[in-house]
This record gives sequence, C-alpha cells and structure tokens, in this order.
Amino acid sequence: MELKDWLNSINQTKKHLIDEDPSLEKEYPPYIINRCLSGHMDCVMYANEMNKYNFLDKDMQYSFYLNSLRKRKRFSPWLRKDKVQDLECVKQYYGYSNEKASQALKILTKEQINFIKQRLDVGGMK
Repeated sequence: MELKDWLNSINQTKKHLIDEDPSLEKEYPPYIINRCLSGHMDCVMYANEMNKYNFLDKDMQYSFYLNSLRKRKRFSPWLRKDKVQDLECVKQYYGYSNEKASQALKILTKEQINFIKQRLDVGGMK
C-alpha cells in the first residue's frame, strides 16, 4: 500500500481500506499522513488533534480522518525548509553558523555577496 492510496481514501474515495484488509493496519503511516494533511487549511486542526493523541491505534487515527474530513481533492507540495542561496559562501568566508550566516545575509548587499563569492572562487573543476 502506497502513501497516495491512503491519502486518496481519506480525501476522495472515503473507502475504508483497513476494513477491507485488516492486515493493512500495520502499514498505515500516521506521522506521514499527519504531515501531509497539515499542509491544508481545512485539515490543520484535525492534524493537530491527531498529534495530541498519537498513542491511539492506527485504525482509530485512520478512521478519525476518514470520517471527519470532507471529501475534497487536496494536493500540496511536501513542506520543506527553504534553502537560502549564498548561505554556504557566507558561512565559509566568515566562519559563521547557519543562524549567524542567515542574519548576515539580511544585511549584506549584492555587491558584498559577489565580492565574497569572488574571494572564495579557487577555480578548477566544479
């Protein structure tokens, strides 16, 4: 059983997969389902409730989503932390940590960042 099958049954078909095959309960990924559904405005509160009650059986968590959420097409990209450009250059040039480098990037101008890149450029194959 794939993740998309679980999400499609919760969001669109409303077909209870665990009732059809009880051995699928072991395959249900509650953390991943919570994470996927938390990216939608109408599901955030439900995902938060499941985070509070993560000790419940997998079947109960699945049934909660299946019976609580309205039938709707929900597609969203996976939530990731944004990757900041030029962060590695500033970290290497000044010897800063990620946090300090991100603060420094806020006050550096484009000319200063280009200067840092030129100073760090050692040539050769990339």
